[in-house]
Amino acid sequence: MRDYDEAIQFFVHALGFFVAEDSPSLDGDGQPKRWVVVKSSGAPTGILLAQARGEEQVNLIGHQFAGRVGLFLRVDDFDEAYERMSKYGVEFHTAPRAEPYGQVAVFSDLYGNKWDLLGPPHSSST
Repeated sequence: MRDYDEAIQFFVHALGFFVAEDSPSLDGDGQPKRWVVVKSSGAPTGILLAQARGEEQVNLIGHQFAGRVGLFLRVDDFDEAYERMSKYGVEFHTAPRAEPYGQVAVFSDLYGNKWDLLGPPHSSST
């Protein structure tokens, strides 16, 4: 990513994550950095946000998965998440659709990496 604070705002406000850790640290070359981990509520795992350094890393921002979906965000309330993200201005590449495994829509994060937003299947009315 390009900027810690910009990325934190996106993950917290658009995706509904929270900041689990934000601490000063040093990289392998002894240069200062921040150790920033964001998590989705109730998730045992998180995402470490790493700021790009140097031209080579900056040029790779948004291309980590070669244009394919590489990250998946599973939510309990698909409609609420889709609405919140849309209001925030998240770019969706597909309309929500029903698949056997649940609801899905493809979106990009603020740097262009593609994600699947996944929710439970719609329950059918009887």
